[in-house]
Amino acid sequence: MTAGDAPAAGATDRAFALLQEIVPQHLLSRGMHRLARSTRPELRNMAIRMLLRAYPQIDLGEAAEADPYRYPSFNAFFTRALKAGVRPIAPGADVLVSPVDGSLSQLGELDAGRMLQAKGIEYTAAALLGSGSAAAQYADGRYACMYLAPFDYHRIHMPLDARLRTTRYLPGRLFSVNAATARTIPGLFGVNERVVCEFDTRVGALALVMVGALFVGSIETVYAGEINPPASRGGSPREIAAGQGMEFRKGDELGRFNMGSTVVLLWQRMAGEFAPGLAPGARLRLGQLLASTKAPS
Repeated sequence: MTAGDAPAAGATDRAFALLQEIVPQHLLSRGMHRLARSTRPELRNMAIRMLLRAYPQIDLGEAAEADPYRYPSFNAFFTRALKAGVRPIAPGADVLVSPVDGSLSQLGELDAGRMLQAKGIEYTAAALLGSGSAAAQYADGRYACMYLAPFDYHRIHMPLDARLRTTRYLPGRLFSVNAATARTIPGLFGVNERVVCEFDTRVGALALVMVGALFVGSIETVYAGEINPPASRGGSPREIAAGQGMEFRKGDELGRFNMGSTVVLLWQRMAGEFAPGLAPGARLRLGQLLASTKAPS
């Protein structure tokens, strides 16, 4: 595993985690779901203005529709499409690319199925994937965890050419997934609600996990639509038949977060290496080289 340089949890982090234990996580997220989809101009415009003021780094020049007030709802603005060509996809059949814009939280090699969440905190592929048999494929593989902040582009794309094998919805908590919570909540990414997409690729198995979080209204895929709207949240894990066998090209859109969250990638051990210079805290852009899947010649 690759150790991060971030500090261990402090008193402020622990207080933030305790607050999240107390608040009604699912009730708050249901409220956000309704607010984000409201088409009432006063609510939509207020929410968009607040986001733009809080995050001046949002680059509307990259959006397919640059006028924020032409979107029908806050959620439509939040999950806005990009202009064609603004995120070049690193070429090469043996190149795995970042599926998102975001910050690299951790990356490394799995150690007997274990991954690093934050300094001093590990979690397992079995907990993340909700399946010990699925996790066995990645026991000595590699992983990368990427956090999407509210100012990031919120669509998720394919890191490699692949065929969809299975999709699972795993109910759970809705803790924030920012760095402070990751330093505090053990096994955070295996505790929160999530959608697991597993693929077959020319270089082996690959899993892309979309992890829900506090205020994440829902998670969508291009083949199944909104997987966890408020009315169907919770319950038992379930398999989703839609999309099984669907072929994707590297860079194709896979899904989106309706508010910010985290993506965890796992792939089988293979020759190759991570792109030079990558380390926890690095900024990533969709399509950027993340790792090669064969040894250099």
